[in-house]
Amino acid sequence: MVSALSHTQSSRPQQDAVLADLEAVVQRQIDAHLQRRRLWFPSDLSAVEAEPAQLAELRVAAGGIPDAVRVGLAINLLTEEGLPHFHRLIATHLGTDNPWNTWNNLWTAEEDRHGCALRDYVRDTGLFDMGALERMQYRYIESGFNPDWGRDPYRLLAYTSLQERATQMAHANTGRACAAHETRIQQVLAHISSDESRHHAFYRSVFAGIIERDPNRALYALLKVMPALAMPGHTIPDYDHMAEVVRRAGLYGPRHYQKIVEELLEFWGIGRLSGLSAEGRACQEKLMRVPARLTRMSDYQDAKAGPREFRFDFLHQRALVF
Repeated sequence: MVSALSHTQSSRPQQDAVLADLEAVVQRQIDAHLQRRRLWFPSDLSAVEAEPAQLAELRVAAGGIPDAVRVGLAINLLTEEGLPHFHRLIATHLGTDNPWNTWNNLWTAEEDRHGCALRDYVRDTGLFDMGALERMQYRYIESGFNPDWGRDPYRLLAYTSLQERATQMAHANTGRACAAHETRIQQVLAHISSDESRHHAFYRSVFAGIIERDPNRALYALLKVMPALAMPGHTIPDYDHMAEVVRRAGLYGPRHYQKIVEELLEFWGIGRLSGLSAEGRACQEKLMRVPARLTRMSDYQDAKAGPREFRFDFLHQRALVF
């Protein structure tokens, strides 16, 4: 396998040339994105101006949302509030005086509404101990998010292609789980999920352009990211326990990620690429084995998953057993 050095520092001039060549593609994707979107704002979905009786009714309905689904809402909210980390990473890896920066600012403005809308909802409904949730959010931002990407811009774009789809899926599944109890949060999450779907479409399209122009380095970057995607909230305090609850509740877990991997391997035509170097073919073969690896991981987790008790400060330390 080609050394990491040859795909990071020594490759950066070639990667920068590819990114520059993609700028016209980026601009077209931005234009297409702006044509598809319907801009919305958190106040469009908030109950803050509702009559007291309506707000009381909303709180009663939201009170029926199970604690396991509330954990999903909490992790979705906290993940969205990690936005400063990702704006920084995109700017660091892709620059600040080009169409990539135009996208970064547009993407950041759209993403910023997500945390606001979710925070409004959980505040209005009293779903959480807000002080405990805010302390988690503070520690998450304070701890930073510094993935080991070796300053490789291709890894950033591989990551965002995967992560945006994962976030979209988690929001959509959580919204459906809430729908039987309260419909306003399903509406909020549907708006967020639609945004994430459009963001995913942007990133997977530009990464397809990288594969077309620089396939061997693109596959190397994808192999460094895809087998074990670190979700953006993994530095949230108690994240592992929260993620396990979300997995057991069927909201998001390795089987969902396996579907995402299979979708993108097919979309990018990874198994059909030809004319690769020996190192590129080795990456290709390993990437095509990732879905089977994820299946084994999921089977193992399911086999060992006996009943467990979970407690979280933001849920007032109530016992959650399943």
